[in-house]
Amino acid sequence: MSGRKNILVTFGFVLSTSLAAAAVSVLLASYHYSRLQFELLNVICGEVVEEEPETKIIISAALKEYTGGNPDGVAEEDVLSALGYRISDFSGATSRQNILFVAAGFLTGILLFIVTFLYRNKREAIRIRNLAEYLEQVNTGRAAILSASGEDDFSKLEDEIYKTVTFLYQTKDKAIQAKNDFAENLSNIAHQLKTPITAISLSVQMMKQNMDHKHLEQIEKQLLRLTHLEDALLLLSRIDAGTLRLQRDEVDVFTLLVLAADNLQELFVSSRAAVDIPEQGEMLVTADLDWTMEAVMNLMKNCMEHSPGGTVHCSYAQNPLYTEILIWDDGEGFAKEDIPHLFERFYRGENACEGGIGIGLALSKEMIERQNGTIRAKNKPEGGALFEIRFYSH
Repeated sequence: MSGRKNILVTFGFVLSTSLAAAAVSVLLASYHYSRLQFELLNVICGEVVEEEPETKIIISAALKEYTGGNPDGVAEEDVLSALGYRISDFSGATSRQNILFVAAGFLTGILLFIVTFLYRNKREAIRIRNLAEYLEQVNTGRAAILSASGEDDFSKLEDEIYKTVTFLYQTKDKAIQAKNDFAENLSNIAHQLKTPITAISLSVQMMKQNMDHKHLEQIEKQLLRLTHLEDALLLLSRIDAGTLRLQRDEVDVFTLLVLAADNLQELFVSSRAAVDIPEQGEMLVTADLDWTMEAVMNLMKNCMEHSPGGTVHCSYAQNPLYTEILIWDDGEGFAKEDIPHLFERFYRGENACEGGIGIGLALSKEMIERQNGTIRAKNKPEGGALFEIRFYSH
């Protein structure tokens, strides 16, 4: 119901109540006025009769002619009552007119009240029917935007219904998206498992024909890949289920980077790559040391794989809003078409290294964003891939 219609309904109720109150007031005022008349005439006639007793007959005749009264025996000291007059005798036609006006006003007030009440009920019935039709449309998936008007209770109800319906639609969309993602993940997992299993099967067949240590090495390599894939999938499932608990401790950024590099020391040596981590003073972030270190290791490893024999550079800085960590290499950088998809699960870019499964960057993104952080990948103007991490203070 609009604000204007609300005002009309309220005005109708107020007016009907006012008319009823006015009618009662007029009735009381008429009675009071008649009583004043009676008392005034009573005093005057009493004084006259007291001074001139013979005037009593004259006054009685005059009053009879005016009121048409019928005298009854009343106490002598109350002259008008003794002469048979009552308070109502002095209202006359005025009293009857007042009663007519009172009756008309009272009936008008009742009629207006009834009309207003019926109009309000009709409007409420229309609003209820519209809400019921809207909910039917929701059930059939054809619901349009519900716009609440005014500030009455129905408008508040419409607003809450719209919020609930919107939330349900969003939940439905998320459920559908989660289902699609689950199906896509299963497809990707099947594809990831197929490669090492096929390689192992071929190696076993070759070993049956010719015992060669190369085949054993291939089997070991593929089994290691399967183990790594299993660990990554278990971690992803814990993240999706919300069962991965992250600690919130004060972690020094320099310590974080050094520990991540130490865990990759063997890979750095085998790829003849170096890592440069300048010490720039103590800077603390609130994070889980182990999982954040895992995320940073994935980024360092990615840079190392794309610049073999080069250097993986790190730097960090802090301001009142966030702590920034930069990790970059001196290689060719990312392919332009790969940048929007780098953090998608199981995505392998154009220059992806052999043996990768496309989970490392996705895990890094999950870990960092769950700790009030952001991560972005881009190419440096002078060449090389750059990862930009920001942990926000609030």
